[in-house]
Amino acid sequence: MWIEASIALRFLRQGRTQSLLILVGISVGVAVIVFVTALISGLQANVIDRTLGTQAHIRVEAPREVNRLARAGDGVLQLVLEDPRPQSLRPIDNWLEVRDVLDRLPGITAVSPLVSGPAFGRRGDAVESVALVGIDPPRYLRVIPLDAHMVEGQLRVGSGNVLVGRILADDLGLRLGGKLRLEAGDGRDAIVTIAGIFELGVRDLDSRYVYTDLKQAQSLLALPGGVTVIDLTVEKLFEADQLAARVRGLTGLQAESWMESNAQLMNALSSQSLSTRMISFFVAMSVALGIASVLAVSVAQRTREIGILRAMGTRRRQLLRVFLVQGAVLGLIGSAIGALAGLGLVWVFNRFGPGLFVIPLPPALIPAAMAIATIAGMGAALAPAWRASRLDPVEAIRG
Repeated sequence: MWIEASIALRFLRQGRTQSLLILVGISVGVAVIVFVTALISGLQANVIDRTLGTQAHIRVEAPREVNRLARAGDGVLQLVLEDPRPQSLRPIDNWLEVRDVLDRLPGITAVSPLVSGPAFGRRGDAVESVALVGIDPPRYLRVIPLDAHMVEGQLRVGSGNVLVGRILADDLGLRLGGKLRLEAGDGRDAIVTIAGIFELGVRDLDSRYVYTDLKQAQSLLALPGGVTVIDLTVEKLFEADQLAARVRGLTGLQAESWMESNAQLMNALSSQSLSTRMISFFVAMSVALGIASVLAVSVAQRTREIGILRAMGTRRRQLLRVFLVQGAVLGLIGSAIGALAGLGLVWVFNRFGPGLFVIPLPPALIPAAMAIATIAGMGAALAPAWRASRLDPVEAIRG
């Protein structure tokens, strides 16, 4: 093989200008693949992080209530026209057992039962509709990092202390240590103290959420000892829908993954991934066509040399390998330079870019891009290599 390699390198050195131009083309192509792929990956990771920073990966609730018809007697035709049954606030049956089962389920990293329901927040003459959320802080913080979003006060619930969103605090004129009346209907109300103010970055949450402990929320919502939701965090984000289906099968409860509740987001992520693959494909095709054209010209220019090599006893397989080695060398060197250029572009973006997000560099991206370019180079060399190996020695020397 060293003979084929030495001949291939000699041909490349003789055509320095052509070799340099194709190396530049390959480098630019690989740099584009590396940078665009890393950029889209960073954008997707940022969007997912912002989306899942304020919601659970899987949300488990009691099954929806449906109408049940009494069985009609034999020979009786029953015609029923009715509205769907309204969905009342209802607890999850045997939630302690369900929580323990989910704690042991592989793939789930955090389980947080909570009570959630509507209420009114009143301060003086100002009244706002709020979402009352009763939590078990140690468990809830493993699902939603609420402590990282505190802007004032402390994350302290229970004993009459609550947390409110910044927008809600502004609307009701609330300050740390201030008082808020929570009214949940049927005479159930409580006066609570503002222990902290948070800002999750989602307007609907910052303007409505009021966090308290489980017991106080259960009392206000008339659900003694019950919970309405169990939030879950999974180990692998894109397996959340499979785990949700497994939870439904195990518990008989309604389980919805973040992928189902954010269908438009998933569609956008899929479109971005498809765009990245298409860009990479067409860039790789451009690289392959460039290598093929250079090697085709090389074959035409070196017809006499190829004929002499064949006349000296060089076998067709050896000539085939000569041009395959040229394609591989061009692809490997060009992809190495392009990978370094792509890394440089990522560094420049992270250092001097708009600062909206940081582009991570997947560990497998560089070797994958180099492998694609090298394989494309060898694949592009096949046609010129085959043509060179089929030349007749006599006709090649005469030509």
